[in-house]
Amino acid sequence: MKKTWLLGLGFFSISLTWALYNAFVPLFLDDYLTSASMIGFMMTIDNYLALFIQPWIGYRSDKTQTRYGRRMPYLLIGMPLAAVFVTLIPWYTSLPILVVFMVLMNLSMSLFRSPTVALMPDITPERQRTKANGVINLMGGLGSVLAFGVGSSLYGIGSYLPFLGAGVVMLLSMFVLKYFIQEPQAMGYTEGAVKKPPVRIKDQLDITTYLILLAIFFWFVAYQGVEALFTLYGTKYLGMSDKAASFSLTFFSLAFLIFALPSGWLGAKYGKKRIISAGVVGLLLVFGAIIFVQSTLLLRVLLIVGGVFWACININSYPWIVSTGREESIGTRTGLYYLVSSLAAIISPPLMGLMMDMFGYRVLFIASSTGLVLAFLCLLGIRQNAAELHAEPSAPNL
Repeated sequence: MKKTWLLGLGFFSISLTWALYNAFVPLFLDDYLTSASMIGFMMTIDNYLALFIQPWIGYRSDKTQTRYGRRMPYLLIGMPLAAVFVTLIPWYTSLPILVVFMVLMNLSMSLFRSPTVALMPDITPERQRTKANGVINLMGGLGSVLAFGVGSSLYGIGSYLPFLGAGVVMLLSMFVLKYFIQEPQAMGYTEGAVKKPPVRIKDQLDITTYLILLAIFFWFVAYQGVEALFTLYGTKYLGMSDKAASFSLTFFSLAFLIFALPSGWLGAKYGKKRIISAGVVGLLLVFGAIIFVQSTLLLRVLLIVGGVFWACININSYPWIVSTGREESIGTRTGLYYLVSSLAAIISPPLMGLMMDMFGYRVLFIASSTGLVLAFLCLLGIRQNAAELHAEPSAPNL
């Protein structure tokens, strides 16, 4: 658990950086762009890169064998580059320079995000991974809270200060990970040793893995749509002020943060599929109830309950997809996880926005509930417990 908390610093720095990026870069873009849709498109660069780069980097990290380990080389390259480019972002002098800094920062983050996430199952026994995922998500959540709390104050002094702080935190996290986290593969590495041929991912992608990935896609479609369009729903449909609508969504995020550790414990005790299924059904009931709610107080209560159920889903989903394969494919499965979640983040907001234009604002939670129904149907198709698949893997055909 000590290593897990130390590894959480990596997630802390990633979440801190992304929160600052998402909060302040739109203000920089607004200096040059008058179209909100174009600004929104520019802010999805990371999701498009995640579709291609992160799965490939995750796969490459599975095949990497060095004296530093499989994942650490990517951190040692990507984190310093990300620290440099995130620091440079507020020093733009024109739109092309700002876009160049944004792209380079996103590329740098893509180099080490999948390997950083894959480090958790690398150093954690399977039975402890849901608890560990709860810890690192808690650390990530704290990074986001710090970004909004301290970052906004620093931004008032100088727009460059929060980004400089993020770069410093990124570098400090890299040094902590380098000197305190040693991968199991690095301990057994011998210079000049014959490298083992990697396990081919296609030999491990069975119907269980496909259904889990499909379920992940559908529940992220539900979540991403609500996260992106809730403020519009609250102001246009419920008649809330901008401040009240955005503040209401905070209840969902805080409930998720508080329940991150307990949901990991529940997944370890009762099984990942069982807790995820309960979370999907619970969130479906919450979203279904919100369709009929007009009271701000009742809405916020339901969002608190929804955040608890979302923690049950999100904290246990990554350890579950990792547990469906052998240890040699952890990086590849991490990349696949980000592939489907990023695809959902790209598709969901414009799709649900189009549906709101066609059928009215109320359709937001109807569409999100439909996504959760489809996710639950995928879960029903999974007959064998993923932990059992992991415990007795069949020999790959190399």
